[in-house]
Amino acid sequence: MLKIYNTLSGKKEAVTLKKGKAVQLFVCGPTVYDYSHLGHARTYIAFDVIVKYLKEKGYKVFYLQNITDIDDKIIQRAQKRGISAEKLAQDFEKEYLKDMKFLRVDSVTKYARATDYLKEIISQIIMLKDKGFAYQIADGIYYDISKFKNYGKLSRRTAIQAEDAISRIDESKEKKNRGDFCLWKFAPHRTESSGAGVFEPSWPSPFGRGRPGWHIEDTAITQKFFGTQYDMHGGAKDLIFPHHEAEIAQMEAISGKRPVVQYWIHTGFLTVNGKKMSKSLDNFITIQDFIKKYSARILRFLVVKNYYRSPMDYTESSVAQAKKELARIDEFISGGRISPLILGEVRPPNIRKFEKQFAEAMDDDFNTPKATAVIFELMKEKEINSADALKFLKKIDRILGFIFWPKFKEKIPESVLNLVKRREKARKDGLWQEADRIRNKITELGWQIEDTKTGPKLKKS
Repeated sequence: MLKIYNTLSGKKEAVTLKKGKAVQLFVCGPTVYDYSHLGHARTYIAFDVIVKYLKEKGYKVFYLQNITDIDDKIIQRAQKRGISAEKLAQDFEKEYLKDMKFLRVDSVTKYARATDYLKEIISQIIMLKDKGFAYQIADGIYYDISKFKNYGKLSRRTAIQAEDAISRIDESKEKKNRGDFCLWKFAPHRTESSGAGVFEPSWPSPFGRGRPGWHIEDTAITQKFFGTQYDMHGGAKDLIFPHHEAEIAQMEAISGKRPVVQYWIHTGFLTVNGKKMSKSLDNFITIQDFIKKYSARILRFLVVKNYYRSPMDYTESSVAQAKKELARIDEFISGGRISPLILGEVRPPNIRKFEKQFAEAMDDDFNTPKATAVIFELMKEKEINSADALKFLKKIDRILGFIFWPKFKEKIPESVLNLVKRREKARKDGLWQEADRIRNKITELGWQIEDTKTGPKLKKS
């Protein structure tokens, strides 16, 4: 039976969802003001694997993810660049989706931009005001956390501890409680001389022109698609407080039903050489930077081989180890040990053992380190039915996504092809030193040349 660690209860719980009914999963998406980084990759690859395993077990999954396209950070970055917040958000949303495609994260059913659901956001704010959970002051509308008795139940914090997490949009001296968070921020006053708010977007509402706070967008989007209660909510661990705590306070105050989510799932922190990733520490690594230096396949494997709830520390040695392990898998598949053309006559019973081990690992709160270890245990077997092994690896790769990585044939530069022609002529003329010199030049350009009976063959170093 599938078990999931539920952050709300603090323990593993048996999944009681019915397979005939669509599983509703919402995962907090990115705030699109910059290129996505390794922390994003860690979370979204992990949930991609989770969704694909649920589907493999027969669940129908509606995977909803929001795109935060209005936020302080977006506005500030757009102001620095002298462009609109909308243009900046659109550009980085495209980059994010491109990154996900490279990483084979393709299980999301619906991406929902915050600004496409302003009607729903405003409607929720009106309901919170009518029910006495929200109040209006000079700069906006705020949620009164003292009115929600269970505030802090997900993170196990008190309302007083909520004062530790105040963003710029939530700052106001007029608030009733320091931990109160903003639902709607009024547009800044503009004057021709000051130029205040030139690039700050705003929308009309019954309360006045402004923009939504961060927390309200998620409950508005999830209620639109899933209603007031749904099955699963995921995200990185650092979102538990205050973001997910605020979501609970908003939705349960509106509906009067609890819990708003049955299973809360969170990925662990990602560090770089033991330190939090930060531009000030010069250890901030974007997905695109990593892919340029290594590959999307290595990044996906790095994430999958780590348990999604545990801290993950990125180091150069961990990348080197991942490369070696992937090379072993490739050699196992293509090196003659296993081939679709070499079929065993009798089905050995051992393949069933590996299938069972894989299922047991994934059923135990999606334990991908144990699941990937099954691959290497399979590779140790001396007698394997090739067809069965291939079938098994292809089946689990529908979930893990790093075993049978598509090969892209790289175009050979014209300058390299010309060097190959010159080297062949030197070899025919017996000019062996010249041929060796050209080989070294080809190697310096990042290509390896192999002499075969049918002629020279090139491959990327």
